[in-house]
Amino acid sequence: MNIDFEKMQGLVPAIVQDGSSGEILMLGFMNREAWQQTQSLGYVTFYSRTRNQLWTKGETSGNRLKVISASTDCDSDTLLIQVEVEGAGVVCHEGTRSCFTKPIKLNTTPVIAEIAR
Repeated sequence: MNIDFEKMQGLVPAIVQDGSSGEILMLGFMNREAWQQTQSLGYVTFYSRTRNQLWTKGETSGNRLKVISASTDCDSDTLLIQVEVEGAGVVCHEGTRSCFTKPIKLNTTPVIAEIAR
């Protein structure tokens, strides 16, 4: 699998999905080294942009992300990693299973209707 790490200065987004339910759990970034470590350990390892270092999800909490499968998008610049969550099943640092828990109220008025007025 050839992954294009060059489009985003050596990083690719890595979407983490529950392999059983299909639920999107989190998004992180990987550099080449994080991807290699993920493959060798069998657990998701990210590159922290704020700390400038690798970190394996769950290394302190025990809520590790065991890799089931991985694929790229059509441009080979984004990863989708299907996992089995180990531990208590909490993935987000805020104590929830998924990091995607904050709804956004969308403006549902079509733009075309606004222009016609």
